[in-house]
Amino acid sequence: MNLPVSEADIERVIDAALAEDIGSGDVTSKTVLTSDSYMKLIMRSREDIVVAGLDVAAMVFRRLTPDATINVLAADGDSLDKGAELMRLSGPAQGLLTAERTALNLLQLLSGIATLTRRYVDAIDGTDAVLLDTRKTTPGLRTLSKYATRMGGAENHRVRLDDAVLIKDNHIAVVGSVAEAVRRARAGTKLGVEVECDTIAQVRQALDAGAERILLDNMNPRRLRRAVEINKGRAKLEASGGVSLKNIRAIAETGVNFISVGRITQSAPAVDIGLDLDVS
Repeated sequence: MNLPVSEADIERVIDAALAEDIGSGDVTSKTVLTSDSYMKLIMRSREDIVVAGLDVAAMVFRRLTPDATINVLAADGDSLDKGAELMRLSGPAQGLLTAERTALNLLQLLSGIATLTRRYVDAIDGTDAVLLDTRKTTPGLRTLSKYATRMGGAENHRVRLDDAVLIKDNHIAVVGSVAEAVRRARAGTKLGVEVECDTIAQVRQALDAGAERILLDNMNPRRLRRAVEINKGRAKLEASGGVSLKNIRAIAETGVNFISVGRITQSAPAVDIGLDLDVS
């Protein structure tokens, strides 16, 4: 699953972000600058990054300065060195400076997600495991956050609760068993069924019940290898829980199909990108 990002999704995020930041108006720019003040700006990366969200940032600037000239100098998914130019802008100073913080906030956040994601993808390079994101995203930014993980090289897990069945431990606790939960799900929908398993015994139950996908929750590499042996290719296996850059390679080498990592969207630090006056 690799969801598209619609213009409507982006516009919704920009609407909310600008309303939050501007309020009734940018009093500093309006009082310090004249309506005909003009400026040229250069956007540069201040660290090594994987970029995501350049078009989103450009849309923010165009919203407030439709007459500005905006030259985007990189592409989402690019690995850029510190000091690389991302964008050059020229136009009305009031609008550009009012848009600056919102544009940078979104670009720095999304590029931070892409940058951390790429580190995880690189850590499992050469294995057959695929990195997945999760629903652990900032509310209101899920579509863009998952777009950023794709720019970093991951694939998208389910986006919303209506995308697929994922039976978690609390569902199982209410129903009574993995087998019964899978049985009910398979009887109630034509969507694929994934079930979370904490033990090898639950893995056996899930396979016997016909689960197409099994989430192996917080299992160490030894148990993951055992699950792969028992599975014999019948279901797709996803390792999840406690995954870090230190252990993801060992997890990938057990033979699981997927590894899902919440921290690539939940805990990715924003990268440092600057917007400076072009004095050339």
